[in-house]
Amino acid sequence: MSTLTQAPSKASTAAGEGLTEEPTPARRPHRTIRSKATPWLFLLLPLTLLGLLTYLPVANMFWYSLTDWDGLDPVKNFVGLKNYVNAFTQPANLRVFYVSLFYFVGAFAQMGLALYFATLLSFSTVFRNMWKGLLFFPYLINGVAIGLIFNNFLRPDGGLDSLLISMGLDDLILQWTGNPAVVNYTLASVSVWRYMGLNFVLFLGAIQSIGAEQYEAAALDGANRWQQFRHLILPSIRPIVGLSAILAVSGALSVFEIPFIMTGGANGSETFVIRTVHTAFQLNHVGLASAMAVVLLLIVLVITWVQRTLLPDDPDAKAARRAARRKTKEAGA
Repeated sequence: MSTLTQAPSKASTAAGEGLTEEPTPARRPHRTIRSKATPWLFLLLPLTLLGLLTYLPVANMFWYSLTDWDGLDPVKNFVGLKNYVNAFTQPANLRVFYVSLFYFVGAFAQMGLALYFATLLSFSTVFRNMWKGLLFFPYLINGVAIGLIFNNFLRPDGGLDSLLISMGLDDLILQWTGNPAVVNYTLASVSVWRYMGLNFVLFLGAIQSIGAEQYEAAALDGANRWQQFRHLILPSIRPIVGLSAILAVSGALSVFEIPFIMTGGANGSETFVIRTVHTAFQLNHVGLASAMAVVLLLIVLVITWVQRTLLPDDPDAKAARRAARRKTKEAGA
């Protein structure tokens, strides 16, 4: 009888009312600290590796760029910004920027071709899968192998000359890699052929992620293929286009494999990276080469910032953030 009349405990009362038991005040700080520390514990190892393998070498490179180190001498004399002045005043160093323009223009031609083929093959086309494979296949080939293949194809009396002769176009035969007036066009064209497959796959994946109902709605509104591309496809793949533009700029400035294998930088085809390697390991001017590498890094970062500022991934979100900041300032005033 006494059991039936006993008052219920606090826990059973809370459970009976559908409420969960509140944690004791002593446990809250400990649980909060542990919950905050857990993500950092998971990130500790990758962040350590990132710092040791990426940012520490970059810091070392920046330090070397301020010295006259030759790569062997244990003594490194501080020379200030002398190496940066030499990087922008020596004619041989300035010429590599001119050579980079060929690859810069070629990179945007490559993006245009890749976007054209990706748009074309995203619709119903005869042998569509075969064309996709043919366009992407060059990207799978090693860069050294591509250099050797085109060396044989473009050499005097090689495959291209034989093809032109068979077509009666003897007058078009040139020294494709030996003529300084032609060599950079040739090498940039080979780079376009090799890397277009990567842009093609990126664009194709982005275009195929657009829902079929959007195409149907556009068709019902009377939009033709060009209007669908301009007002539906291009805005939808804007982030991928921006990413490809950044990759194109950085790739144009850091070209190495194909010109190094095909010409070794001869006949006016020396690129920025070939010049940097030549300065570091043949002239033993590691300090100057490090300054050139820092300049290359800064150029890529500045171009990336300009591209992201002028062509943001989501212009509506950026406009909303600007409006919010403007309202905050007005409220503060």
